[in-house]
Amino acid sequence: MNQVASGHPAGHRELEIGVTGMSCAACVSRVEKVLAKQPGVEAATVNLATERAQLCVEPEQLDLSRVAQALERAGFGLAAVDTELAVSGMHCASCVGAIERALENVDGVVSASANLATESARVRYNPAATTAQALIEAIEGAGYEARERAGLDTASRDEERDRERETLKRSVYFAGALTLPIFILEMGGHMVPPFHHWLIHTLGLQTLLMIQLVLASLVQFGPGLRFYRKGFPALLRATPDMNSLVMLGTSAAYGYSVVATFIPQVLPEGTVNVYYEPAAVIITLVLLGRYIEAISKGRTSEAIRRLMNLQARTARVERNGVETEVPVETVQVDERVLVRPGERIPVDGEVLDGDSWVDESMISGEPVPVHKEPGAEVVGGTVNQRGSLRFRATRVGSDTVLAQIVRMVEAAQGSKLPIQALVDKVTAWFVPAVILAAILTFGVWLLAGPAPALTFALVNAVAVLIIACPCAMGLATPTSIMVGTGKGAELGMLFRRGEALQSLRDVSVAALDKTGTLTRGQPELTDLEAVAGFQREELLGLIAAVEAHSEHPVADAILAAARDAGAPMPEAREFVAEAGYGVRAQVQGKRILVGADRYLEREGVSVSALRGRAAALAEAGKTPMYAAVDGVAAAVIAVADPIKPGSKEAVQALRELGLKVLMVTGDNRATAEAIGRQLGIDDVVAEVLPEGKVDVVKRLQEQGEQVVFVGDGINDAPALAQAEVGAAIGTGTDIAMESADLVLMSGDLRKLPNAVSLSRATLRNIRQNLFWAFAYNSLLIPVAAGVLYPVAGILLSPVLAAVAMGLSSVSVLSNALRLRRFKPPLGLALDDESGDTLPPRPATSAA
Repeated sequence: MNQVASGHPAGHRELEIGVTGMSCAACVSRVEKVLAKQPGVEAATVNLATERAQLCVEPEQLDLSRVAQALERAGFGLAAVDTELAVSGMHCASCVGAIERALENVDGVVSASANLATESARVRYNPAATTAQALIEAIEGAGYEARERAGLDTASRDEERDRERETLKRSVYFAGALTLPIFILEMGGHMVPPFHHWLIHTLGLQTLLMIQLVLASLVQFGPGLRFYRKGFPALLRATPDMNSLVMLGTSAAYGYSVVATFIPQVLPEGTVNVYYEPAAVIITLVLLGRYIEAISKGRTSEAIRRLMNLQARTARVERNGVETEVPVETVQVDERVLVRPGERIPVDGEVLDGDSWVDESMISGEPVPVHKEPGAEVVGGTVNQRGSLRFRATRVGSDTVLAQIVRMVEAAQGSKLPIQALVDKVTAWFVPAVILAAILTFGVWLLAGPAPALTFALVNAVAVLIIACPCAMGLATPTSIMVGTGKGAELGMLFRRGEALQSLRDVSVAALDKTGTLTRGQPELTDLEAVAGFQREELLGLIAAVEAHSEHPVADAILAAARDAGAPMPEAREFVAEAGYGVRAQVQGKRILVGADRYLEREGVSVSALRGRAAALAEAGKTPMYAAVDGVAAAVIAVADPIKPGSKEAVQALRELGLKVLMVTGDNRATAEAIGRQLGIDDVVAEVLPEGKVDVVKRLQEQGEQVVFVGDGINDAPALAQAEVGAAIGTGTDIAMESADLVLMSGDLRKLPNAVSLSRATLRNIRQNLFWAFAYNSLLIPVAAGVLYPVAGILLSPVLAAVAMGLSSVSVLSNALRLRRFKPPLGLALDDESGDTLPPRPATSAA
């Protein structure tokens, strides 16, 4: 279920749902009528091919369960819908597990996935069995807060995070101000004996203890109250989390100190000590760690924020003949939009008037401005550099390219990699295991430790509780995914599924469709070699005059070349086309023939003098043809689908990364192998029918290969879905992109080796994070328990345990943020593929 602000009346939203059971146009009409009658539904449009319905709804009045029931009564069904919930209160991997279990226990939930880094939960559920409100109540029942996340506006999300950071900042300052005097009184007395004697003589021991008690109590039940609010209910539900560990550890130290202060006689001799200072310092340090963590988390989501900032806030539209500036949310499809130099284009559209260059680097990753003239498409979020444009809005709201990119990136950032499965299994038991370890530590030291045994038992048990860090394990994978997918979006590589990040690392074969992927996908006239006695430009005009009447794709290539060259094209008469042979016509009294050698020879024209050149052109992967004027062979011409700039470089880079490169095409073998030789491709599979591309992928998989398939057309969609990773060229069809795991924006194939490199860098980063998180806990929990004391006399202070715990989370986040410095192995095209001379970029900043 997608719920995004669009060009609808205020208070209304666009909602997309899946409808099952439709089989014909009559079904579509019935479903639209049923949906339109539901409370809260303003309008409904149903698509039979995609089995989706687009609704304009008023969220407060809409009840999806009633919609599902109405569809069922009409003989249809409402498909399982996806929703995203913003969740606050998560602090560690145990929180993630608790939320997922709470959601999975709700009847009607198909799947649930919580993400610590994005502070969200994605849920797929049956709207006939449950509601989004029931999901929210389940999360609240688990001790957290939740709300539906709607729209592409991240302002509210950022405001929440800013508020949380400010709250933590105030708590750190407050706790630090109260903890510092305790630290000075306690540690100063230990480290400077004269200072200790002066305090005892001046204030007295009991007064000192009371001062520490008051200050520690303010810390414990002021800033530290958050740990009780979250940790205690979690304990009661038998789902302890990080808050529970901090609560138990500091409460034990604080409670023991209170007993030692007021009723010391109940404690064994030699164990009357106070631990106000460790309790207060631990809370302060944990809060400081969370504050730093919150700052780092904000940096991991900068990619989404930057994408959202590309959205223009207002648009200048023509309404009733008047130019009016309106909020971008109110722009409707087919409205006329005007953009001045330096302004950001508000929505997607088609240029009607004007001539300009547009910086599309923020969308495609390409650094070179793109020329725009009438008929060209413009994309919302890009910057108009010079010249004014007037265009017709074609996509608004959630349908724009920018909105789709944001959805793709958010979906990828919120997904879980297969590597996360092991982490989830471990963290599900981690906190209970730590509590058990702390109890065992206390028991062993109490029974077998040196005097004062109770003191040793308490200090070491508290150290075990405090040093354990499920936060690091919970953040290890999602933070790297967030930064990695965000970096990919910046470079024009959109991971539609986060899982593709892991799968792409392991691919062994890159299977590339030829047309539109390796080549431009549009035939061009590449050669026209006239024999002696004929002028090239005049001959091109005569040939184009004949081809102007043809519907063959080759004719379009010849006409385009004639227009670009400015060749005059006189009128052709008596045009005749013979399928499989060629065309002929009378032009300016001359009989012109264009076609295959067999056609000209049948008409009595000898082409023997041109056969050698034609054979060389065919060897180069081009399609040769001949032209004759008044019965005399005049020229050999060749048409080809030219190779895209960067394709050869991309193939070479893929091979250097250890991948075998395969080209899959329906072209004849000679042409395909010629292109394969030019590009340095390992193997060519030619003359493949559209449905045969899937068979090629399956054969490779049966041989044990992991395949990434790259294509751009409708006929590539099955192969894209079959491959371990399907990569669609961003200039291709919507169906291809819907079937893909990875979208390479702008059609530059060099983004594929860049994506493979980014995938490997991200997985390497995740492994480093997981190693640190697990190694940290595996090594330091035993140290905190005191295993080194018998052999080396080393014990770990609870205060140092708190420092280590905080550094553990921060180190994982810092390591993930290193991915922001990822440099792709291949740069992007620095020249304009059209061959046009690029104007200098204006100094005008984006509006």
